[in-house]
Amino acid sequence: MNEEFERHKRKMAKKKAARDKIMATKTEAKGLIIIHTGKGKGKSSSAFGMVFRCIAHGIPCAVVQFIKGGMATGERDLINLHFAEICEFHTMGEGFTWETQDKSRDIEMAAAAWNRAKELIGGSGARLVLLDEINIAIRYGYLDVVEIRAFLLQQKPPDTHVILTGRNAAEELLEIADLATEMALIKHPFRSGIKAQPGIEY
Repeated sequence: MNEEFERHKRKMAKKKAARDKIMATKTEAKGLIIIHTGKGKGKSSSAFGMVFRCIAHGIPCAVVQFIKGGMATGERDLINLHFAEICEFHTMGEGFTWETQDKSRDIEMAAAAWNRAKELIGGSGARLVLLDEINIAIRYGYLDVVEIRAFLLQQKPPDTHVILTGRNAAEELLEIADLATEMALIKHPFRSGIKAQPGIEY
């Protein structure tokens, strides 16, 4: 048994040395373009995890919600109640298009949300800005992906992180992302007749 433990120790020491060598080469820091997309659940949840990490580190951040409307959510209530001084929260949408049933209004609201996002990214002091469900607004044609790509490439401050969430992320944005994650749907309770629940979906 001692021989087995010793082999394990030697193996882990060799792995640590290799890992340390790799980590020593990672010296650059920069503001990232981050995309969370895919059909699976967890895109916004993961992004809010990053927002709360920033809050915990005292890093100014901001959230702009492009689609989600007036329904209360746990993350918005928590941030507005306890962390408003370090995290601006702007719910600019009025719900999904099948709820609003007014495309011109949807386009108007998406444009207003994008203008607010540009202000927050460009000059508010926020080091991380979450653009929640912006991918959906782009997919529906409410926003011009060429303009968004150009802004992120040319006007995003070099030390500012921007997270874009929502299904069907545009290829034009995936090409410029530093970090892109696709959430894969394996199982979802909604398909079994279980409704959205507080603490899980909102």
